[in-house]
Amino acid sequence: MFKVFDERQLAHAPALEMHNGGWTAHNETPSRAELLRERLGPLAPARDFGRGPLARVHTAEYLDFLEQAHARWLAAGREGDAVGYTWPVVRRRPLALDRIDAQLGRFSYDAGTPITAQTWEAAYWAAQTALTALQPLLDGSERAAFALCRPPGHHAGADYLGGYCYLNNAAIAARAARDGGIARVAVLDVDYHHGNGTQDIFWEDGSVFFASIHGDPRTEYPFYWGHADERGEGPGQGATLNLPLPRGTTAAPYLAALDQALAAIDAFDPGLLVVSFGADTWEQDPISHFKLATEDYPVLARRIAALGRPTLIVMEGGYAVGALGDNVAGFLAGF
Repeated sequence: MFKVFDERQLAHAPALEMHNGGWTAHNETPSRAELLRERLGPLAPARDFGRGPLARVHTAEYLDFLEQAHARWLAAGREGDAVGYTWPVVRRRPLALDRIDAQLGRFSYDAGTPITAQTWEAAYWAAQTALTALQPLLDGSERAAFALCRPPGHHAGADYLGGYCYLNNAAIAARAARDGGIARVAVLDVDYHHGNGTQDIFWEDGSVFFASIHGDPRTEYPFYWGHADERGEGPGQGATLNLPLPRGTTAAPYLAALDQALAAIDAFDPGLLVVSFGADTWEQDPISHFKLATEDYPVLARRIAALGRPTLIVMEGGYAVGALGDNVAGFLAGF
């Protein structure tokens, strides 16, 4: 399996996040990627495909904001990481608001995703990591590839950040695959938290099928997306499949949901599968509540691999750092 990582992703290290009503140490730490780099090597370096593929998914205004936000935060006399505190709840529209505080609210949806001085560089190279891992799948020299991306991406929409995510690595790769001549692409999101950004990006796109198995948003972050009745709109009607599951879900019901998602993907007949893989479905993850065991991950992967589609695996969440290496290595072994 072709595996890719870029060291520049380690520079992003936000100090605090707002979690369950209080400021706490940030869960998405460089140690997650450092551990996996040591466990999974050798890893190929990322190539630079430029800003163009990012702009196929994210708006130019959002990319400019993300690149400049922390410098503008410091220029406004602030210290530390930039984080929003006011969000437009209704009639969200593109107002010309110059103050960095207003723009942080406009281009984000939570207070758990601060922008540091190194966020843009790390997120940029996470996207390039996904694009690099995609290339041998497009030219047919590999059947499976793994992009060790961090920060993760599946909560980032076309013009917003949130959920520790800034650029949507899986969506950028899926769009690049479509631009590279793949007629239909499927994205399977198996992170504990719903991939709301990916869903939003492809909501009206019938050429990209999005399936997600996740904690029920009636009780789990990100709450406002991922309900079972969300199916896409317009040309994308029916190309979204959400399979929310309750807290405490174990392997048997999870595998039943996975089989349902895989059957729908197989019927869609994609030329490429992108897997947004989060190991935060593990039974002792500190911020998630499924009960999958380490030995379940190869089983999940074998079922996905049995589809027989070229598959790009993009790293998303997983915050029990001590077990992360075993869980990710087990998943990759299934391919």
